[in-house]
Amino acid sequence: MLFQIFDAFKPRLHDSNSKVNQVALEAMHKMIPLLKDNLLPVINMLIPAIVDNNLNSKNPGIYAAATNVIQALCQHLDTSLLLQPFCTKVQFLSGKAKQDLTEKLA
Repeated sequence: MLFQIFDAFKPRLHDSNSKVNQVALEAMHKMIPLLKDNLLPVINMLIPAIVDNNLNSKNPGIYAAATNVIQALCQHLDTSLLLQPFCTKVQFLSGKAKQDLTEKLA
């Protein structure tokens, strides 16, 4: 059930409409404290959707929402389980996104 929900939700996290994208990130930020470790089965699907384009966005609202989501993940999930997806993702990032995610890893 969780996979079906997030399969439908994931495209909104990198929607071409910036307002839809930002609202999806803000919704994700609200969901994380509620779902906590229940997100672990879908975390490998969610992290790329959250990070790709959003952490390098020139739109300050999208960038802020994406950093809030990453912060919430670090606060509410077992950080040892975030290590692998973050390390995998940071290898392929550039710019501000690479810097932000590297700081989270440190």
